[in-house]
Amino acid sequence: ADAADIVRLSLHVTAAAVWVGGQATLAGLVPALRREAPTALAPAARQFARLAWPAYAVLLATGIWNIIAVHPSSQGSAWKAVLAVKIIVVLTSGVTAWLHQRTTTTRGRAVWGALTSLSALSALVLGVALAG
Repeated sequence: ADAADIVRLSLHVTAAAVWVGGQATLAGLVPALRREAPTALAPAARQFARLAWPAYAVLLATGIWNIIAVHPSSQGSAWKAVLAVKIIVVLTSGVTAWLHQRTTTTRGRAVWGALTSLSALSALVLGVALAG
């Protein structure tokens, strides 16, 4: 791998760690925050968003860079199908995260949060599959 590949993949993996790992960490902290410091929950979520959204933007940018670097035309149909599904779940993760932030109901936060996490984790697994 050349230096550009190392930079591209390092940025992509680091951003995925923030986006996916941060969601898992925050989800693990939410019950304790609700119980011990309920007024801290909203500020904690806002602070996470300040880290998560730039990471998501880096994921999108480096994801496009990854596709260009891999030359999809030289890949087989199975690889292209996995890529198409990954693009769908990446976009789903962003849209559902946005909806999660904007909903005002507990049920909405639960549903959109779960869909965000599931789609983000799915994108991570599909990315590993694409990398071979």
